[in-house]
Amino acid sequence: MGVAVQYLDAGGLGDEPPEAGARGLDADAQSLKTAEENLEGRGEFYLVHANFRNLEMVCQLHDFEPLDGVLFDLGLSSLLLEEGGRGFSFLGDEPLDMRYDTTQELTAAQLINSSSPRELEEVLRKYGEERQARRIVHEVLRQRPIHSTGEMVQAVERAAGKRRGRLHPATRTFMALRIATNRELENLSLALPQAVKLLRPGGRLVVLSYHSLEDRLVKEFFRRESRACLCPPRTPACICAHKPSLRLLTPKPVTPTPEEIAVNPRSRSAHLRAAERV
Repeated sequence: MGVAVQYLDAGGLGDEPPEAGARGLDADAQSLKTAEENLEGRGEFYLVHANFRNLEMVCQLHDFEPLDGVLFDLGLSSLLLEEGGRGFSFLGDEPLDMRYDTTQELTAAQLINSSSPRELEEVLRKYGEERQARRIVHEVLRQRPIHSTGEMVQAVERAAGKRRGRLHPATRTFMALRIATNRELENLSLALPQAVKLLRPGGRLVVLSYHSLEDRLVKEFFRRESRACLCPPRTPACICAHKPSLRLLTPKPVTPTPEEIAVNPRSRSAHLRAAERV
């Protein structure tokens, strides 16, 4: 999960500050290392290991403001699924970690083994929209402690059955645990208003989301910040004094074409929304 920012005025980056260019934040240190290798020789850039919930603080610390544009890419890196070994994928047997930032204390295993039945069920229903949450939680409780992805998949399959269609029965459970472990929706809610505050007039905020919960949160934020009044519909006159901070550029989300999906199947759920600072 990364955030890229770009700005006009350089400074505060050392004795010889680089020219204006791309800036990037990511909670995963390995993703930053990979990005640095891929960007080598492609112009000036500056990368920071940080969660975008701290976007404003990072930009102030590194003199990244005001911003011309901000891109939030909320997707899970393919490298974490294929090579991470941190429990993001249920196709192998790995430690059930699921942390983007490995300096964070809470892991998915700790979440599973320390939460109450009610808390676990709420996680699966709220973040995974899992219809069989209660049955899965019952099996998890019977099998605890759980420390690996293999053990977690086994619990889900015992509760919900094995694969019958395209979607593996553990897909929603793993997504829910990942979101809860990394507090993804909470961090997104904190980062969006910070991005708007940091943008110069005319600057653009673009968000790429990959599941309905993220997209719904972004859509509601964009709509709210683009409205001149937030009073209830039956209020006789506006009393909120709210002023719009954004102009919608994408009334409906931009989605990948069939050709794009054919080249990159993991893009099939992508939704892009954009707005301009006013």
